[in-house]
Amino acid sequence: MAAAPDPVISVDAMGGDRGPATVVAGVDRCAREMPDLRFLLHGPENVLTPLVARRAALAGRCEVRHAAQAVAMTDKPSVALRRAQDTSMWSALSAIKAGEAQAAVSCGNTGALMAMATMRLRRAEGVDRPAIAVFWPSRSASGHTIVLDVGADVRADPTALAQFAVMGAEYARVALDLDRPRVGLLNVGSEEGKGRPELQEASRLICENADHGGYDWRGYVEGGDLCGDKADVIVTDGFTGNVALKSAEGAAAFIGDELKRAFRHTWLSRLAALMAMPSLSRMKRRIDPRRVNGGVFLGLRGAVVKSHGSADATGVAAAISLAARMARTGFTERVAGRAAFLTMQRQALGGAAAQ
Repeated sequence: MAAAPDPVISVDAMGGDRGPATVVAGVDRCAREMPDLRFLLHGPENVLTPLVARRAALAGRCEVRHAAQAVAMTDKPSVALRRAQDTSMWSALSAIKAGEAQAAVSCGNTGALMAMATMRLRRAEGVDRPAIAVFWPSRSASGHTIVLDVGADVRADPTALAQFAVMGAEYARVALDLDRPRVGLLNVGSEEGKGRPELQEASRLICENADHGGYDWRGYVEGGDLCGDKADVIVTDGFTGNVALKSAEGAAAFIGDELKRAFRHTWLSRLAALMAMPSLSRMKRRIDPRRVNGGVFLGLRGAVVKSHGSADATGVAAAISLAARMARTGFTERVAGRAAFLTMQRQALGGAAAQ
């Protein structure tokens, strides 16, 4: 049997807040850790070629694809789409479309990336709405919970939420090594009958699909369970998920700033900070967002990872590592297969009801 080809990761080098030098540094770090990876780097050739030439680990493993324009973080998706074909983001996605790469990574504008990815790669068969899934630090055995959707679309009907459950469970199998993930639906309470009628219908569908989806249904979960151990995958709509994500990021930043102020208050508090430093360092590593950086676009005909816009080289490398894992496992095809089955099941039930 012929050996599988080395995975190729397509990287939008011009997205993000820190510029292409940081992206190339992240690619270099990942190349050192994963010697089987190859890379396509998209952006202005005169900018990227010198940056790549300084990195010995990228010699012979990184090809620069010229793209004159970049999508600004402030661009509206509709504006970005009108001039998409000259941008590094579009070029990175086109490499997947052409079969030249198995996954794409970008630190750029989330809305523009989702719009371009949906247009260029199209939704997988049976998927009504794509979703963005992220890792959330939690007390679960794996150390993280997967939450989706966190902003691909502010709306989600019961069918879409049921698809999110299936896609999220498949992602948990690949990214968290869980054979049978636990799935919960975010609601205003854990009791039966809580929430809008749409959530109650979604609850029924998610429960019915548990066997095919290969997950354990844990019912409704509340906001406090996002960091708990009740579920490995938490499903919600994009509006609620994005608000929760931004609220958690803000709360974490606030707590960090307040701790620094408290430890600087007196000489005794400075001494206490010195004594607590090993424990604080362990906690910082535990919740360091750079090490689990990357929101995965689920439900497309291609693997796309959205890195945080402010990611440093460590964060970029983490996003690329995640993309590589998706490429090696055939993740996109696995998700599409489960979603297509749900569609066939739904059509069969509709046909039977019509008779």
